[in-house]
Amino acid sequence: MHNQTVRVHSEKVTAATFSALERRGVTVEDIAEIVYEMQSPYNEGLLMEHCVKSVERVLHKREVQHAILVGVELDELAEKKMLSEPLQSIVGSDEGLFGVDETIALGSVFTYGSIAVTTFGHLDKKKIGIINKLDTKIGGSVHTFLDDLVASVAASAASRIAHRMRDLEEEGETFAAISPKILGPQPKSTEDI
Repeated sequence: MHNQTVRVHSEKVTAATFSALERRGVTVEDIAEIVYEMQSPYNEGLLMEHCVKSVERVLHKREVQHAILVGVELDELAEKKMLSEPLQSIVGSDEGLFGVDETIALGSVFTYGSIAVTTFGHLDKKKIGIINKLDTKIGGSVHTFLDDLVASVAASAASRIAHRMRDLEEEGETFAAISPKILGPQPKSTEDI
């Protein structure tokens, strides 16, 4: 039953999301590096800071936050051997036919359109940057969900940049003409602009 009296404030969810990524060794800059590698050949004037701000904006979407929180929690429970069998073995080994990790990650990508979906597929296959590190089984770490979630955030941030580039082209501009802040999270007041 849905309890309408329980509401988790968005600032708490945002903080938990950033904390979960940090706890798992993933920074905004790690994800932004993937975005920059994917988008810089096509976007004159694109700076790493534009990519950082785009990643931050994606990480402020509640749907993305929920996916990250669920995925990281399942990875951590699998590391502690706290899932029931056979799920423990499936998640712990990142079994090839287990597609729930991609399904959760893909669900959050849909918000950013077909470019994000195809980019997610590319990143899932090529394992660029931190995604490769997370996908490589070293020690007792489990990143069954996190590698796909990082790919979804990178794909979404790259899609945002691609769409913004089209707008800039129509205005006769490039990324060199805009502040990276424009791509970041919405300011709480006009003083933050």
